[in-house]
Amino acid sequence: MHQKAEPDTLVTLLKTLSLTTMASELEVTENRALEENWSHRQYLHELCAIETSVRHQRKLERLLKSSALPEGKSLVTLDQKRFPLKLRTHLATLLDAHFVQRHENVLAFGLPGRGKTHFLCALGRELILRHSISVRFVPTFKLVQQLLAAKRDLELEKQLARLDRYEVIILDDIGYVQQSREEMEVLFTFFAERYERKSLMITSNLVFSQWERIFHDPMTTMAAIDRLVHHSHILEFSGASQRATDAASGTRAKTVKKTGNTPKRGERKLNPKEKQ
Repeated sequence: MHQKAEPDTLVTLLKTLSLTTMASELEVTENRALEENWSHRQYLHELCAIETSVRHQRKLERLLKSSALPEGKSLVTLDQKRFPLKLRTHLATLLDAHFVQRHENVLAFGLPGRGKTHFLCALGRELILRHSISVRFVPTFKLVQQLLAAKRDLELEKQLARLDRYEVIILDDIGYVQQSREEMEVLFTFFAERYERKSLMITSNLVFSQWERIFHDPMTTMAAIDRLVHHSHILEFSGASQRATDAASGTRAKTVKKTGNTPKRGERKLNPKEKQ
């Protein structure tokens, strides 16, 4: 390149084509191209690369905002050492996102405080960051209320269509929802709509044999389980409650800080008078 093109004309054309980053980076990139004697192809490639990179970053930001994933529940903050090898292996496999392409589900079972929600949220965040997959996190009770409101307003199909835009939906705490018949029906409809078309990731403190507490009707319970399990990865979270362990660790740390060094086993701690 030996001379500059008319910048005002180019900027206007680029903005007309919605290539706003190329327009804003035009002068800096053009100066660099002249200094380093780039070919026209190199110059164009650099501008396109900058535009593409910025667009990709903006897309990730939109996906993260739309996901409603809880802050702080990421892969970085997930203490994987607390999980057994089998769960860590599952996580490594799921991170490749092939299960989303195959429209499979991930079902996480375990008592409260075992890390189910953090695990699935961390996975969901990585699906966005690594694969630009659309993810939505929603507590089950809130989803049910949204579906009920839509049904009451005769807009259930529209609401299901809006949810259908997400390739993955994370339903948290399905075991805490004690459904009325109407609530059970909209939740079952939601499962049926996504069956073999989109992926679900679900946390539950109830094993399948207890799901009749959710759906009340044995036939509906069996049908719901059948749709979820048909193409699914089942994860079992056991062991001690991570929240209880963290709380206990925090309590011990505060006690040590308040009282000073604890005496060794078999050693009596002196009171202030005895120290004198």
